[in-house]
Amino acid sequence: MKPITGSIVALVTPMHEDGSVDYAALRKLIDWHVAEGTDCIGVVGTTGESPTVNVEEHCEIIRVAVEQAAKRVPILAGCGANSTAEAIELAKFAQKVGADCQLQVVPYYNKPTQEGQYLHFKAIAEATGGDLPIMLYNVPGRSGADMLHDTVLRLAQVPGIFGIKEATGNLERAQWLIKETPAEFSVYSGDDPTAVGLMLMGGQGNVSVSANIAPRQMHELCMAAIAGDVKRAMAIQLQLLPIHKQLFVEANPIPVKWAMKRLGLCNDAMRLPMTRLTRGNEPVVEAALRASGLL
Repeated sequence: MKPITGSIVALVTPMHEDGSVDYAALRKLIDWHVAEGTDCIGVVGTTGESPTVNVEEHCEIIRVAVEQAAKRVPILAGCGANSTAEAIELAKFAQKVGADCQLQVVPYYNKPTQEGQYLHFKAIAEATGGDLPIMLYNVPGRSGADMLHDTVLRLAQVPGIFGIKEATGNLERAQWLIKETPAEFSVYSGDDPTAVGLMLMGGQGNVSVSANIAPRQMHELCMAAIAGDVKRAMAIQLQLLPIHKQLFVEANPIPVKWAMKRLGLCNDAMRLPMTRLTRGNEPVVEAALRASGLL
């Protein structure tokens, strides 16, 4: 796989008012991201509402994304599950339809031990990693379990595992990963507010929520930060800081879907238990869009 660097959008899954997946809107979003310079498109992750789409929809979203991208940009297919067998099943489907790589989150809710996490990811890599390289995903605030440093170091030695989306926002932790993992292992941010720091320290990109509404700016920020251009990277970072903050005023992806509707990109429909942005927070997100120059 060609190394992935830069802005990786954690793409929303557009939905109709009845909650069904809006595949036409999904195709339009992919075309828009290609035109705006997004470096890689991640589908069916947290922002893509993976917990509330069924397996058939999950697979179809990956298939449609691969088809629409048509190799113009790589597709990072969210294939995570709290069952190793299900994660392998999703990954094999993504592999079959031509995804470029897979995102595998720490199994959520069941709180596996460090050894359980190691064996989980190792099993997926042995089943599919050679043909569908794996980006690990550590987000303890969502998963309920933390992938510790030594576990990442062990997994970095497993063939087929090429990097990690480190979403804790802990920059000291990220530095140790950059320092101690092999040179060919990539560290990506999964936290928009701190991503610029991680990339300036040697990270290879950012899996971004903000890129859903500011794709060109996030691409330019990532390119500048990876190149070590602190002045340019920070100028864009300070511009985008309001959306980095307010897109999390409620649980992701509630605010970003409202922002996308406000910008005319797609509907803000969601499936229960996720609900639309509360009226009281609409002016908050609106103000952030204006402060960041998006309105």
